[in-house]
Amino acid sequence: MSNFFIRKARIQDVKQIHALLMHCAKKEFLLPRSFNQLYSHLRDFFVLAGHDIPGILGCCALSITWEDIAEIRSLAVNEEIQKHGWGGKLVEACLSDAVTLGIYRVFTLTYRPHFFERLGFAPAEKEQLPQKVWADCINCPKFPECDEHALIMEM
Repeated sequence: MSNFFIRKARIQDVKQIHALLMHCAKKEFLLPRSFNQLYSHLRDFFVLAGHDIPGILGCCALSITWEDIAEIRSLAVNEEIQKHGWGGKLVEACLSDAVTLGIYRVFTLTYRPHFFERLGFAPAEKEQLPQKVWADCINCPKFPECDEHALIMEM
């Protein structure tokens, strides 16, 4: 497993990130992202790559929501290497980025709340995240009947 490393995403990664996210979205692990969303927010993404393995094996993004809060989103890891801690390492990269930016509250909306609870996130009410609701959720096909769980970390 030491053949893997985490780095910032590059433009040539977008198609592979999209394929990974769409695969996970079909399994209802997360919501899909369009190519337009990925190109527009590429700087938000970290990817998991391999020294000897071509392609992207995982991804995660930190999206700034407001002056004092950011969101962890689009976390996905190739099924063949899950359960080896890489999802947590991708989230840690995003949390480190948040601290570097001076943001100490980070939330996520997820179908896998237990994973994030193990990383130190606590359940939250979606009403605590008004900027998120009006920025993104309002355009979601599942709004207002969202079935994701909200969690937040105060660092």
